[in-house]
Amino acid sequence: MDRFAVVERALRAAAPHALMDVVDAALRERYGALRSELRLADYGMRTLQVVEPVPLTSEPLRVHNSPQGRALRAPEPLVLADRDAGTVTAHLPVGVRGDRLGVLSATFPGGTDVFGLLPELEELCEALGHEITVAERDTDVYRRARRATRLTLAAEMQWQLLPGRSLRRREFALGAHVEPAYATTGDNFDWSVSAEHLTVAVANGMGEGVEAALLTNLAVSAMRNARRAGLGPADQAALTDQAVYAQYRGSAHVSMVLLRAELATGEVEVVEAGSPRVWLRREGKVEPLVFDAQLPLGMFEDTHYVTERFRLQPGDRLLLATDGVHEAVSLGGEPFGDHALARSLTANRLLPPAQVPRAVFHDLAQHRCGRPLEDDALLVCLDWYGRPSAG
Repeated sequence: MDRFAVVERALRAAAPHALMDVVDAALRERYGALRSELRLADYGMRTLQVVEPVPLTSEPLRVHNSPQGRALRAPEPLVLADRDAGTVTAHLPVGVRGDRLGVLSATFPGGTDVFGLLPELEELCEALGHEITVAERDTDVYRRARRATRLTLAAEMQWQLLPGRSLRRREFALGAHVEPAYATTGDNFDWSVSAEHLTVAVANGMGEGVEAALLTNLAVSAMRNARRAGLGPADQAALTDQAVYAQYRGSAHVSMVLLRAELATGEVEVVEAGSPRVWLRREGKVEPLVFDAQLPLGMFEDTHYVTERFRLQPGDRLLLATDGVHEAVSLGGEPFGDHALARSLTANRLLPPAQVPRAVFHDLAQHRCGRPLEDDALLVCLDWYGRPSAG
């Protein structure tokens, strides 16, 4: 049995909180490493923090000015030599299905052929990412390592509901981000992939604090319940509308945009119910997609929802945003969604979708001259590749 298979088996057998102990021992004993370290990205995607028994015992590193941060964002592992110490360190992203969770750093003696080890180390990082995702059912070690400060209760509820931060398949790639990450309330996103479809939803529950989080949790859970029953977008919206109205009798509602893309053809069904908006970048041109206005979910009893359709083409980029993004105004009173969002999408066109939301939020902060957001805000970026057989 080869050494990677031995390590992979040991990872699967490890206690949920002890995954890094297995990896560190394997790197030392089977690969000749001197030391290793796992850092996870925090909820705000600003820092990388060591997975350790007592969180934040080690100094966090900034994502944007550290080698580990470069490795988190780069398409390839980063290998750096330290001639003074006589060592070489490999920084490798750890993730699952395109969702990068953090970075594994392994330091070797200077004469080690680290580049020859990279294929196995990348496999090890992929296995570690899968095991972390499974282990989070049973331990708080990794979730604690992801927070640079305490989450509000509302934010804790919302992060528990989210599917991840990014996802990649041959037909598409997705990335999403919420701000403020540690105090978000009513904004939420969800996605699901089957053999035939990609479904994406962006929701914005009215209100503030825990009340908004409870409302959004109800709406997303109802939408998932309808989706998992095999219903289409219009019926998902209708049943979610009924669930919210039954609980709040019209005193609270949820805005949502719900789309379902057919993977084989790029044909998209859309239900836009309220304030979240959609922008399309195609062949260098950015424009908002305008759909028929429909009532937010839960506003009235037995509202009827209809779907509209458009077709995605390979090379298209979609951006879905809540009103905290497109309605944010500059000092001169210009909403970000009028022109600045299109400029931001064009300026960041070469970034992968997992990095686009953070880059757009950076431009949004400049648009607001550094002033904090008045409302929580959410962005989802979708790049469409299509299937070669789709014609």
